[in-house]
Amino acid sequence: MAKQDYYEILGISKSASQAEIKKAYRKMAIKYHPDKNPDDKDAEEKFKLAAEAYEILSDENKKARYDQYGHAAFEGGHGGFGGGGMNMDDIFSQFGDIFGGAFGGGFGGFGGGGHRQARVKGSNLRIRVKLTLEEIAKGVEKKVKVRRKVQAEGVTYKTCSTCNGTGQQMRVTNTILGRMQTATTCGTCQGAGEMLDKKPSGADAQGMIVKEETVSINIPEGVTEGVQLKVGGKGNEAPGKNSIPGDLLVLIEEVPHDTLKREGSNIHYDLYINFSEAVLGASKEVDTVTGKVKIKVDAGTQSGKILRLKGKGLPSIERYGHGDFLIHINVWTPQELTKNQRKFFEEMQEDENFSPNPQKSDKSFFEKVKDMFS
Repeated sequence: MAKQDYYEILGISKSASQAEIKKAYRKMAIKYHPDKNPDDKDAEEKFKLAAEAYEILSDENKKARYDQYGHAAFEGGHGGFGGGGMNMDDIFSQFGDIFGGAFGGGFGGFGGGGHRQARVKGSNLRIRVKLTLEEIAKGVEKKVKVRRKVQAEGVTYKTCSTCNGTGQQMRVTNTILGRMQTATTCGTCQGAGEMLDKKPSGADAQGMIVKEETVSINIPEGVTEGVQLKVGGKGNEAPGKNSIPGDLLVLIEEVPHDTLKREGSNIHYDLYINFSEAVLGASKEVDTVTGKVKIKVDAGTQSGKILRLKGKGLPSIERYGHGDFLIHINVWTPQELTKNQRKFFEEMQEDENFSPNPQKSDKSFFEKVKDMFS
């Protein structure tokens, strides 16, 4: 089933400002918040969809990619925002600050008001993946080795002694209006509410080790150079039993093809034929991105003619069909002739069949270029 448009989810237009996007998300999230809709699965799903839409549209880079490619720009990974793997902890940890006091002292999680301690998220990792045109045409699963930080086996954490697990420190200051009490993030545990208890041998000061892991990345067909995909939860882990891992961000690089030239979803190919084939016609086999195809070169074909194989190009990343495969005919003029060959062509110089006689239906080079882009 097709995913719902993010702008429709929040009830805004594509020209909405960041302030309008934030306002629309806050309105929806308050309406469908679990505290207001206990045990309501439909409200919970709408709450998650609103957060997913806000996560993309509130980030200028992600919003630009979504506007250009739609949901396909974020479908290369497993889970995480933009990939269908939403969970309440992600939402509360990332977007709680925009709710102010809407739920009794913060975006308090299930069960009503009070403070919700921060969930520390690990850092993201970034890699580049190179793809051939053939892989882009069909989509591909890539397995890559990633060195990521993970919690060491046997590590344990305990309640932070500074904030007693609240994740906050209370500070009292004297002002002209009297004593004022403010809450700040705990400097010892960075808001996580827990600290290192037992550290296994070989782990760093936070109980972490570096581990190499093979990660599978599903890359959709039709991606373009520079598209960034996300594999949720495959970045670095963070210390603490309540922490969540970062994401693996995958930047797509396109490997130049030896004979094919990409232009959006269209593919261009230069086919060279000899003079005899141009005069008499010929049958040729051409390699496309999806396999070999046979084409017919008509007798009397002129150099510069373009044959269009409709739908034999690359799929659109937005899934609006396929581009075309454009074959540019180039007649190869022989550079060395035998005595008999030279004599033949000398005799043909005055022959009217060899005299140029372009018809009105024969388009010029500029007209052919114009047709390609129309």
